[in-house]
Amino acid sequence: MNLLPENPQQWHPPETCEPDVVYQVPLDARGARWSHRILPPLDLRESKLCRADLRGSDLSGCQLDGCDLKLARYDMNSKFPEGFNQFRSGAVGPKAYLNGAFFNGADLRGMDLSGSSFMGAYLSGCDLSGSVLDGANFVGADLRFARIQGCSCKGARFTGSQLNQADLRTTNFINTSIDTAESIQGADFSCATGISSEQLINLLSRPHTELDCWNPFTRTTTRASLESLRC
Repeated sequence: MNLLPENPQQWHPPETCEPDVVYQVPLDARGARWSHRILPPLDLRESKLCRADLRGSDLSGCQLDGCDLKLARYDMNSKFPEGFNQFRSGAVGPKAYLNGAFFNGADLRGMDLSGSSFMGAYLSGCDLSGSVLDGANFVGADLRFARIQGCSCKGARFTGSQLNQADLRTTNFINTSIDTAESIQGADFSCATGISSEQLINLLSRPHTELDCWNPFTRTTTRASLESLRC
């Protein structure tokens, strides 16, 4: 699909594309900020809306067949056309199905990702700071060097996940499977809540190669961060 205009002078940066202005079809609106907008009945078939911010937006009158929504953001207030499955569109938001997806280094700060599935996903270096991850599925996910501090992870599953060097400070792990992660080498759990006494014992029984590894960002070891939770 060629998204370049015949006349280069008609080109506009994709992120500045406005939903009430007709440029060309299909649209190139990568990274556009359309949050909290009521869109007119646009033909967005085969358009590029990857990384667009659609949180709180009403797209119910639009045609979205074949639209690229990878990494676009939505929330519980976003509205889509009847019959359109935003949960399996590649967009990021609550209840999204993103198994095996690539999010290495992605900025997902402050997102509502409750009930989403990241099974086997690649989230190395991803910034999830302050996000709601309640009930999320991270089974087998790569979360190395991820920033998950200040998150709500109630009921989330981390079985088989890689948490090497992850920043988990002040995160709520109530009713999670955090102690069944594959590796916690260099992870920082300082000020985390919701980890049961049994889970803490399991985590502190890990090999010294995991527990005594230094986190270069927070400047503490995994063992020290876990032992601080005993107080």
